[in-house]
Order: sequence, then C-alpha cells, then structure tokens
Amino acid sequence: MNTNDVAFLTDFLKTPKQIAIIPHRNPDGDALGSCLGLYHVLKQLNHTVKVVSPNEFPEFISWLPEADKVLVFEKNFDDCKTFLQGSHLVFTLDFNALHRAGDQMGSYLEKLRKPFVMIDHHQMPDGYAKITVSDTSFGSTCELLYRFLEQLNLQQYINTDAATCIYTGIVTDSGSFKFTKTTGDTHRIVARLIDLGVDNPKVHGLLFNTSSYNQLQLLGRALQQLKVMPNHSAAYTFLTQQDLDEFQYQKGDTEGIVNYGLSIKGINLAAIFIENKEEGMIKISFRSEGDFDVNEFARSYFNGGGHINAAGGKSFDSLNETVLKFETILKETNKQ
Repeated sequence: MNTNDVAFLTDFLKTPKQIAIIPHRNPDGDALGSCLGLYHVLKQLNHTVKVVSPNEFPEFISWLPEADKVLVFEKNFDDCKTFLQGSHLVFTLDFNALHRAGDQMGSYLEKLRKPFVMIDHHQMPDGYAKITVSDTSFGSTCELLYRFLEQLNLQQYINTDAATCIYTGIVTDSGSFKFTKTTGDTHRIVARLIDLGVDNPKVHGLLFNTSSYNQLQLLGRALQQLKVMPNHSAAYTFLTQQDLDEFQYQKGDTEGIVNYGLSIKGINLAAIFIENKEEGMIKISFRSEGDFDVNEFARSYFNGGGHINAAGGKSFDSLNETVLKFETILKETNKQ
C-alpha cells in the first residue's frame, strides 16, 4: 500500500463501522482463514463485521474460530444483501476478480456501490477495488494479510483466534511449508503466530487427519484412474459424477488429490478433471513443478487461472472431450 492508502484505512478504522469480508466461491483454508483472521482483528476494534461467503465451505475448515457465524450468500440471500448494503467497506480476500465469487454473488458485487479493499496474491488483478493489496511473491493471502496488519500497526490485535485462522491459511496454501514460495520470512511469521497461542499440532490434525471412509475410497478411485503421459512429463486423473455419488461426495473431499500426480518421478504437470452434472461443467485443477506455468495454461485453454504452479479451470464439454482436449494440447504443444 502507498502512504495515502495507509492513511485512509488508519483513519477509517479509528471509529466503529460496518464491514463485510468476502472469500472466493468454494473457499479453501487460505480464503476462509484470511477472512476470519481479519474478522477477529476488526471485532476487537469494535467494528460490526461479518464474513459473507458465496457458498458453503468444506468440513475440514469448519472448525475455525467463529466459522459458524459466517453468512452464506447462496443460502441467506436477503440477510447477506442487507448486510452488504449497510456496509461502509467491503474486503475481498484471496481473489482478485469479482466473478471468482461465482455467478450469483459476483453479479451482485459488480453492482454494489461500496468501496472495496482487495488483499490477494494471485496474478493479474482486476481494477474494481479502491485499495488493492496484491503481491504474487507471497505464498498465501494469510501471509500477506499479516504484513497488511503490520503496515496498519494492527498486529497487536492478532489474538489466538486470529492467529489460528492466519496460521491455517499459511499451512494449507504452502502445502505444509513445502511449496517454493515458502520463505524464511514465512517461518518467522509462523513462529510469531505459534507464540500467540496457535496449537499447531492440533491444527494439522484437524486439517489432515479427519478423513471419512468414503473420502479415502474416493481418493482410491482417483488413483486407480490415474494416467501418465511420460513423454510429456504429465499425469492426470478424473472423477465422474457416478464416482462422486457412489462415495457420497462432500465438499472438500477431493482437496489435494491433484498433488498425487506430482509425486511420480519425472512428472512436473498434474491435473484432475471432476464432473459436476448439477453445474453442467467439468472442474479442473492443475499443479506443476519448475517453470511450467499452469496459470497461463489454464487461462489459454480452460477458462481459468491462478498461480504459476497452481491453477484451476473449467470446461463445458463432456468429461471425455475435456480429457481428450488436454491430451491433444500437450501433444500439439510438445510439452516436455
């Protein structure tokens, strides 16, 4: 932020206001963690603040402090609309284009005449916000949020609940500290959060050791269907709607499956294609290692985007047609 932005927010936050905080649709640990982290800080400044999620979030992050108080736009449209209309400021965290809030909420936000503050670490931010805090060098929005709070001299209000939320986002978006954007500074921030009372073993247990039997069976199905393209250093898997129904899919059950492809020796591009009959689309996740840019790949071919090494996309073709398109692109571009 420049000095004018810092001055504006410092002055704005001196007196109680009504403030909304929004994550992207299908919020993950970084999105909900950053929103609730900021929520806990602003509450201590006596603001009337609510997190408004576009849709439901997965079970594995539902334990976050006061996650039960999050409003869900697709379930409580009238309550959410009333709060947003009465808000003096709207934060959007972990996304940088309003359509990432989904068709329903994104369309509403585009018409909402309120000042926005964007805090995000993805590439190519849109220009909708009055204040844009965007830095792709950060491995998570939660880490960027910590620095944002420091810049406003609000780090003193990071209590144990806020620290737990911020820690969760850093852990999940860093792949438990193994991704390339994990720096010494990341670990120094994490050390401060633990000093503030984060029970890090408990957090890791709640995040990664609460799988259901059906979730593990779904993982097994995805691994059975894993395909390797050794000439292109790529691997992919898929899940049909029948697979999801057979194992009683719940939101969040497919989280992290795409990463298994990268565990194969010699593979630096992995993808998963998930059929969603209700929405009439194929949802796609891409992961890469090294300099293969899946953000550019997703933007160019699959209506998506994200980071250099982690991105998402979608296709309105059939599952078979989408997978064939993926294979054909790799062959035609001679991806090595």
